[in-house]
Amino acid sequence: MARLSKNDRSSFLAEYPKWELEGEIISRTFAFRDFNEAMGFVMRLGLAAEVADHHPDIDIRWNKVHLTLTTHSEQALTRKDTDLASLYENYAG
Repeated sequence: MARLSKNDRSSFLAEYPKWELEGEIISRTFAFRDFNEAMGFVMRLGLAAEVADHHPDIDIRWNKVHLTLTTHSEQALTRKDTDLASLYENYAG
């Protein structure tokens, strides 16, 4: 899988401005009404990650879920990362 181009990175961030780019990593914190809602989100994204065989780093703090995505095997940000980030945006509503 190829490293995401500078143009693709810019396009992704323009479409999803709540995501942050740092080097070869994108991250975002999602906030929910309560722990139950946050865990429901994590369960949905976990299933999608398994299907994609591409897993985010997840930090859960009561009603907040912080996600970090990068393609470890490539040591780079790839389409796998932005595709999952886009899907997670849809799950969060």
